[in-house]
Amino acid sequence: MINKEELINKLNQYPRISLISLPSPLTEMSNLGLESQNLRLFIKRDDLTGLAFGGNKSRKLEFIMADVLAKKADVAITWASLQSNWCLQTAAAARKLGLKPILVLFKTYELGEQVDGNILLDFILGAEIHIKEAAKGKIVSLDEVAEVIEEVRLKTLKEGYNPYVVPIGGSTPGFSMDLPLGAMAYVQAGLEIFDQLKEQQVIPTWIVHASGSGATQAGLVVAAKAVSPQTKVMGICVSDPKKDFFPEVYQIAQETVAALDLKISIAPEDIILVDNYLGEGYGILTANIAQVIRLVAQQEGIFLDPVYTGKAMWALLDLIKQGYFHSGDRIVFIHTGGTAALFPHRQGFLSFLTS
Repeated sequence: MINKEELINKLNQYPRISLISLPSPLTEMSNLGLESQNLRLFIKRDDLTGLAFGGNKSRKLEFIMADVLAKKADVAITWASLQSNWCLQTAAAARKLGLKPILVLFKTYELGEQVDGNILLDFILGAEIHIKEAAKGKIVSLDEVAEVIEEVRLKTLKEGYNPYVVPIGGSTPGFSMDLPLGAMAYVQAGLEIFDQLKEQQVIPTWIVHASGSGATQAGLVVAAKAVSPQTKVMGICVSDPKKDFFPEVYQIAQETVAALDLKISIAPEDIILVDNYLGEGYGILTANIAQVIRLVAQQEGIFLDPVYTGKAMWALLDLIKQGYFHSGDRIVFIHTGGTAALFPHRQGFLSFLTS
C-alpha cells in the first residue's frame, strides 16, 4: 500500500484545469431488492460532473486540457462513435477554454445521422463534425482512424491552427498526448470514492463499471492497488472480447504506475474483465439493456445510457442473480454518463418496452 497523501502529491505534480463539480455524488441504491442477499450497492454519479451533460470523460479532460493549453494548441481533434459522449465532453471543454473542437464520428451501429442526442449537442456547440463509416458493433480502432485523423490534422495546420489530437476516450497515450492522463484522472476518482465511503464506514469490495477504451478501469485499478488492495475492480466489456481488450487496459495501468512513480506492481489478475454481455456489439440496444434501464429508472429515478451503463448494469444485476458476489459485499457502480444517447434510440425502446 501507499500513503494516500503521497499518492495525492504525485497526482498534483501534473497540471489540471477546473472544468467540473467535484466530488460527484455517491449514494446507495436501496430499491433493487438486494438486502436478501446481504449485498449493498452504491452508485457513483459521474454523470453529474457538470460539464455539458456530464460523464466520466470530463474528469479526464481536466488533465488533458491542461496539456492542450500547455502545448499552446488552439484546436482539439478527437474521434469516437456517432453518439459519443466523449466527443461531446471534449467539444464542450474545448469551447469553454476558447478552442475549436473537431470531431470525427464513426457510424458503428445502426443509427441514422440525424441531428439528435449527442450530435445535436455537438451541433449546438458549433463543433466541426466529420461522419465516417466503420465496422459495426465495435469501437473504432486506431488502424481505422489513423489516416482520417492525419488528414484532418494536416488540414488544420494548413489553415494556420496548432492542433492537438486527443486519443479516443483520452485513454492510450499517443498522437499529441504523451502520458496516460485519462487514467490519472481515475486514480483521483478512486481516491474520491474511498473517501466518500469512509465517511459512511464502508470499504468497497468491488467497483464495477463499463469498460470501453481502458483508462477508467486502469486508473481505478491503480488507485485500489495503491490504497485499498481489498477492493477489486471489474470492467464490463462494451465492445471487444476480453482477450483483445485486456492488453490495452493492462498497458495503460502499467504506464500510469510509471508516470506516477509508484512502488506498486499491477498483476494480470488485477485486470478483471467480463465479456459475457457483449450482446450484438457496441452501441446496439437490446431488450435486456432496455429493460434494465427502465428498472433502474423506475426503482431509483436514475437514467442509465444505452451504450455503456445500461449494458454494465445488466451485467452486474445478472451476476448478482447468478451468485457471483458474496454475502457482505459492498459494490460501487460507476455511472459514466452518456444519457443524451437515449433519445436517438427511441424506436428501440418503444419496440422493446411496449407490451
